[in-house]
Amino acid sequence: MAFAVKLERSLYLAAAPFLGAAANLPDHPAIATTVASAGGIGIAASIIVAITEKDSAGRWLVRLSPLSLAGAVDYAAYRIPGWGWDALMASGWAGLCCAVVPIARTTGRYRRRRKALAPAPEAPVLTAAPEAVPEPVVDDGADPFTQGVRQLWKRANDPARTHVVVAKPHPGKPHDFTLLLRANDPGRPISGLHKADVAAACGVHEDDVRFVETTQMAGRQAGPGWQEVEVIPDERRRRRTKPTIAEWWEDGIGEVAIPGARYTNRVRKDDKGVTYWMAQLPDSAGEPRVDHTALARALGARHEDGRVFVTFDGRHVLVSVWDESPLAKFYPATRELLTPDKNGWYTTGVLANGQPARNRVYTNRGAAHGLYVAPSGGGKTQLMALAVCAHANWGAVIWLVTEAPDEKTAALGAHVDRYGVGALYMVRALRAIDALMEIRGTMLWADGKVHDWEAGKPGCPYRPLAVFWDEFLSAAANEDYGAEIMQRAESGTVKGRKYGIGEHIAGQSIYVQDGFTQLLKNNIRENSPAPVVLKVAAENVTSMFKALGVAPDDIPDPLPRSFSPEAQGRIDRILSGEAEPPADDNTGGVGWIVPRAKPEVLRTLFMDFSQPIAPLFPDEVFGLTAHEISELEKRGLWFDWTVPPRPGEFGDEDDLDEDDAWLDDEPKPVRKSGGTGGGKGGGTGRRIPGRSNVRSADEALAALQKLGR
Repeated sequence: MAFAVKLERSLYLAAAPFLGAAANLPDHPAIATTVASAGGIGIAASIIVAITEKDSAGRWLVRLSPLSLAGAVDYAAYRIPGWGWDALMASGWAGLCCAVVPIARTTGRYRRRRKALAPAPEAPVLTAAPEAVPEPVVDDGADPFTQGVRQLWKRANDPARTHVVVAKPHPGKPHDFTLLLRANDPGRPISGLHKADVAAACGVHEDDVRFVETTQMAGRQAGPGWQEVEVIPDERRRRRTKPTIAEWWEDGIGEVAIPGARYTNRVRKDDKGVTYWMAQLPDSAGEPRVDHTALARALGARHEDGRVFVTFDGRHVLVSVWDESPLAKFYPATRELLTPDKNGWYTTGVLANGQPARNRVYTNRGAAHGLYVAPSGGGKTQLMALAVCAHANWGAVIWLVTEAPDEKTAALGAHVDRYGVGALYMVRALRAIDALMEIRGTMLWADGKVHDWEAGKPGCPYRPLAVFWDEFLSAAANEDYGAEIMQRAESGTVKGRKYGIGEHIAGQSIYVQDGFTQLLKNNIRENSPAPVVLKVAAENVTSMFKALGVAPDDIPDPLPRSFSPEAQGRIDRILSGEAEPPADDNTGGVGWIVPRAKPEVLRTLFMDFSQPIAPLFPDEVFGLTAHEISELEKRGLWFDWTVPPRPGEFGDEDDLDEDDAWLDDEPKPVRKSGGTGGGKGGGTGRRIPGRSNVRSADEALAALQKLGR
């Protein structure tokens, strides 16, 4: 369209000189005739259009305006004398046609214009809204109480798009009732309904609302499209102020301490000073979970008091609440408790729940090993003494060796077959054990055959042997004999059980880094009926039980520093400026026994060494058979193990004394230790005198008495 407009304007500018000159030319030339004819045609056509056209007259007048205006200019030029006015009017015509009415532009504008299809709509007239008509209420025969609850429900805009089917009040409780709800949309489940929605609609506290699973019954459906709700503010108020025992348990212990547990019974034992609470877990409860701190608080105790204990038996739960912690008492050792039964079990202490803690003198795989761990002063020697007494009452041969003498082991030494002190004594005993396994492996039983040792099997030609190593790690660290002690002890834990020989190790650690070999620790742990660990420092509890193979979930919490309740009246003492009374340190002998894989807290029996301990032991001290002693003597291993090292006992030596002079050009003989078992065994090391000259239990007691003077 822009090109057509430019072309049209160019034609107007080119025609302007001819229009101005036409009136000044002679009559009837071609130019004058053409201009006059065009102007006449334009004027005539405009008159016809104005008369005949109605809707498009304006458009045609615009299109004909250049011709009709040219005719007017030509007529005026004939009437006005002078050429100047003709040129001025022709220029004005060209300018007007170029600026205002180009025919090409006007034609395009009208071509794109559409006719109005219809007149514009009239503005709407605002009118008042009609009054709301309430929905018709369907009379389903509901009672007045249900209709009243429905009004509350409608006021809350039908929470979760539900409808109140029926509401039933509870007898004797004016504010309690049960709602049966269904979804407004049939066939769709109820979702998004919360206790807060019901509480807000009914004007009660959220804790006073309880959802109940809807059960199907005659005339009523069930499923996810239905929901039964109890609104019980009166009942909750009564349960808070005067609950039954079952309700108290359910609202407290069953919610937090032991989730899901439901109370079944309670039994009081006045003679023991304990109350037993019995409960049951639902089938869907899964692994029982216990919050021990919350449980103790609910039962009016503190977790640190050691008075509340939980026992699970499948889905059954037993909670024991003691008036006084059983761990705070001392239980004297007796001959009856320390005599193994027909299955080899004896009582070594009392569990935290009041049950006897038992250990065994043998296992189903042969002789039992033992492990007794405690820090200094933790009751380790007391614990070992119980095992020594139990094995003596069982009829076993007992050897007891300690790295350094003390009062308790010396007293025990009077009731065992062999007792000694020091690393030298220990290595000699271990050599004898090595040889004894070889000897017993060739001894014929009553049926004329050789068998591995088995408890209770008839016809065995020898007695079981229990050897106790006190402060074993200290002896194993000895510069002269430690390597051989560790090697032979490890061998004994591997093979000894088949020959009725059990090794019992007592020390302050079971860590490999403290001296144990991994094999020795594993053999002792696997062939020990129930290792006992006493009074472990809080920071070592996790690592200690991890080393014993206890699962992380079963590792117990550290024990408290005391099981006695705190003295009352602390505020009065503060006001008066008095010092606090000292804590009752009564945790000696308290620790864990590890039957199977889960530790249990116990307090060991107390053997009072200030009194004669002979009544706890049998009258006879059992020893090896004559055949065993004869075979050991043949190997040079049965003699007084308290004497200093004998020539050749720990390697090739001559009989020269240490003070003999040596020639400068003659080297001293190399003295070796660590032989393989016999008096002429080979090895490496130096000959060093034994650590102690104590040769018997009486001499050890005499030495201790001299030290006390």
